[in-house]
Amino acid sequence: MRIVIAGGHGQIARRLEKLLTTRGDEAAGLIRNPEHADDLRAAGADPVLCDLESASVEEVASHLRGADAVVFAAGAGPGSGTARKDTVDHAAAVLFADAAERAGVRRHVMVSSMGADKEPPPGTDPVFATYLRAKKAADDDLRARKALDWTILRPGRLTNETGTGTVDLTEHTGRDAVPRDDVAAVLAALLHEPGTAGLVLELISGTVPVEAAVKAVSTR
Repeated sequence: MRIVIAGGHGQIARRLEKLLTTRGDEAAGLIRNPEHADDLRAAGADPVLCDLESASVEEVASHLRGADAVVFAAGAGPGSGTARKDTVDHAAAVLFADAAERAGVRRHVMVSSMGADKEPPPGTDPVFATYLRAKKAADDDLRARKALDWTILRPGRLTNETGTGTVDLTEHTGRDAVPRDDVAAVLAALLHEPGTAGLVLELISGTVPVEAAVKAVSTR
């Protein structure tokens, strides 16, 4: 499979790129900073220079044509303000989905956030509340698309601990943490499990091996 990943230099994306290329897939990562190209090559992925905050739908689609699947793993990141939560976590996600449709790539997996299914509670940090609303808007847009075989993954609190390879992956898990290693492993498994299309899944650490957890939620 050829898989194109938006947010190709992110921590989850680089882990995913390495996993995919190790298992024999071809991975490409969209990056906006050319200085990050060598990091992607080190992970076994092809770097593709493309700024999702300024690119046109056709420009992004040109990078997606010929792919078997795409992954939206981009995010404004910590330290960014409310404006970039909207331009990256929402607008860029919509642009990427538009481009996938134009390029004829049906399989689309998106990294969202736990808590994106509801209005942030009173007292939530304003920037984080904007982030959750942006993720919800992106999720809602993707869920309405009939031309894409989408899966939305909502991880819990992300950590840099070494992955355990065991997770809890269901519609509603409850809140807890999950290593980025395990998020990447679940994404890789979802890409190869078409029966997870049309599902919104939460993810935290658990006791079920990743491949078994993904097969358990598959509808095929």
